[in-house]
Amino acid sequence: MSQPIITFDHVVKEFRDRGAKRAFRAVDDVSLTINRGDVFGVIGYSGAGKSTLVRLINELERPTSGTVTVLGSNVTALGESQLRPIRQKIGMIFQQFNLFSTKTVAQNVAYPLQLDHWRKDYQDRRVAELLEFVGLADQTGKYPSQLSGGQKQRVGIARALATNPEILLADEATSALDPDTTSEVLALLKRVNEEFGITIVVITHQMNVVQRIANRVAVMSAGRVVESGDVYDVFAAPREAVTKRFIATAVDGVPEPERVAQLHRDWPGRIVTVLIRQKDVAAGEHGDAVAASGQNISQLIARHGVASSLLYGGIDTVGGSAIGAITYEFSGDEARLRPFLDELGRDSDLIDFGTAACPVDYDAALAAAGPRAAGADRHGERDENEKGEPR
Repeated sequence: MSQPIITFDHVVKEFRDRGAKRAFRAVDDVSLTINRGDVFGVIGYSGAGKSTLVRLINELERPTSGTVTVLGSNVTALGESQLRPIRQKIGMIFQQFNLFSTKTVAQNVAYPLQLDHWRKDYQDRRVAELLEFVGLADQTGKYPSQLSGGQKQRVGIARALATNPEILLADEATSALDPDTTSEVLALLKRVNEEFGITIVVITHQMNVVQRIANRVAVMSAGRVVESGDVYDVFAAPREAVTKRFIATAVDGVPEPERVAQLHRDWPGRIVTVLIRQKDVAAGEHGDAVAASGQNISQLIARHGVASSLLYGGIDTVGGSAIGAITYEFSGDEARLRPFLDELGRDSDLIDFGTAACPVDYDAALAAAGPRAAGADRHGERDENEKGEPR
């Protein structure tokens, strides 16, 4: 059974500038549970409130209202002296590394141990263990200026692990790194979670980071959590417009706006992206169960005799299951095309970008691609459509 380690209960955080008539609400009525052992992604665009949210966990910011419970303690009710033992159980990894430029690699990792008054021989042993773990055992005497970005972040991870934390907060920890180094750091964080059982909260604006490391995710917009749940469920059946936009940047196969515009210039027919979802998505707190998608495209094309060209696509794996999208141009007379698209839409989720002569706005097309309920009576749907009633 899952055991909560961090809980937000109707948390609000407001900031008020001097002279301002109204406060700015950075976190707006957030209720969220992070379980022990999770790698939990919090994603949002700049200004969404995600960094403020993570600062509420270790009480670097105090909520305006609501409660934050960490490791069984209501931290919003604690004073500074009472917060100290809880903060010792929380490690922090920063975007810009925050290393001491005048300290060596070993001295940077030892710093929290010195603050915690560890014996010198214990410090030395712990530093050696951690630098071996992060792959920097041969860099102990170097200074940060002599290290690459990836090496600096590995030092930051080792330092965050020094006092044996139960929670690790990673605030945009890979944003300053190149793609290859990002992959290495994410793999290291995954090892931290799996080998030490440490709960990791990853704050990011990169959906592919969530895809590669997290098991659960919350999407923030304008201070609110608009969608949350299992990573596969959120990727496979995004319900909110902001989530769909994030998914389009991470999941292989969904064409970006510029590519759709180019496809319309090159192909006159109907540009339709079929979302691929290998399995059903279970019902969650934000909606009903959602059916698999894109499992019988070839059969329907053959059955209806529709002319088709495969233009773009890709399949990825999230949580062990296939997710992706394939974009086609469908062409032909409306009498043949319309029944085909209707049946395809009953069996799969579609993003319809229209034709070159009548294109559909990109954001409107994404927003209209709502997931279908699992277990829906598709034959019943067809009967209603044949009567001329709206789908």
